[in-house]
Amino acid sequence: MDFQYTEEQQLLADSVARLVEKRYDFESRQRIVASHAGHSDEAWRELAGLGLLSLPFAQDDGGYGGGAVDLIGTMEAIGAGLVVEPFLSTLAPAGRLVACCGSAAQRAALLPAIIDGTLKLAFAHGERGARYTLSRVETRAGKAGEGWVLNGEKVAVLHAPMADRLVVSARTAGVPADEAGIGLFVVDAQAPGLAMRTYRTVDNLRAADLVLKDVKLPAGALLGEAGGALPAIEEAVDFAIVLLCAEAVGAMRYANEATLEYLKTRRQFGVPIGSFQALQHRTVDMTISAEQARSITYLACARVDAAARGEIDAAERRRVVSAAKVKVADAARHVGQEAIQLHGGMGMTQEMKVSHTFKRLAMIAQQFGDAEHHLERFAAADSGAGRTAG
Repeated sequence: MDFQYTEEQQLLADSVARLVEKRYDFESRQRIVASHAGHSDEAWRELAGLGLLSLPFAQDDGGYGGGAVDLIGTMEAIGAGLVVEPFLSTLAPAGRLVACCGSAAQRAALLPAIIDGTLKLAFAHGERGARYTLSRVETRAGKAGEGWVLNGEKVAVLHAPMADRLVVSARTAGVPADEAGIGLFVVDAQAPGLAMRTYRTVDNLRAADLVLKDVKLPAGALLGEAGGALPAIEEAVDFAIVLLCAEAVGAMRYANEATLEYLKTRRQFGVPIGSFQALQHRTVDMTISAEQARSITYLACARVDAAARGEIDAAERRRVVSAAKVKVADAARHVGQEAIQLHGGMGMTQEMKVSHTFKRLAMIAQQFGDAEHHLERFAAADSGAGRTAG
């Protein structure tokens, strides 16, 4: 397949890269993550001003009508710059679920505000003991007149502290292991009964654990039908995974470039250490890992878009997405660890961007499922496809 950008995609990727380089240099990022808010309203407005938040939404909803492929360049720039703004959390899974499950009235109320940057979202789904099983939901949603009441807990909700609304999964029927019986609700981040314990993650993002105690919601807070949200959640998470893979590709590109530059300038025995053949071999291996991750990420993005158009089924989408996540997780570990080692003691310091890149790559490898989880998911999807073909 063709891994080259179209002219329009290349122009957009270049614009985002210039913005990140100019406004989000490492020193600026350090000030942002050290601030009380943990993000920059100015940077967020500039990202929205480029029209980036409109990319995955339908033209009928005021968006660009693009897909995962159209976001690759943006996510690579975000990864290279270690941008901490809630871009991915707003677009996917949360924004994707609003676009896919919301009624016309809900989309009209929420999507324009997402597109112009005035509304930030976060997806509150993970729970203690669930690991990466998307169907494991214990939070309950009970009927209360025409509306709903939510009770339960959510953990490690990325960007929740800066979100205006939360898309919360809750069980409307059944027991925690059931695939059926899961609903989605749009909850104001300041809703009575909702408590947050906020904290900073290893890679300097902001997250929160949530406690929902008798959170009362109107009937219009429900996205789609009660109890049938799991397929939409799986699709939205797969969409988020491939974008996360693209972010990792950008971070790996930076790690490789920074390492090569260091090897050219660091001298030992009177010569640059980059002249040592053993280190050259290691940098070549790093480049190969990053390029393999880039190739499978492009393929996975294209297949997710194909599934959204109805050209392939959900099993094939899951298979390719999991293959990409496994390969990217392995490449992220390899490139990140080698970048630190080849920088020597300098690579461990907080003053070096490469150390923060390593942390971000390590967290990306875990987010939405680690390599072991996705190997199992790939095998399940592959065996299912084999039975169908047989």
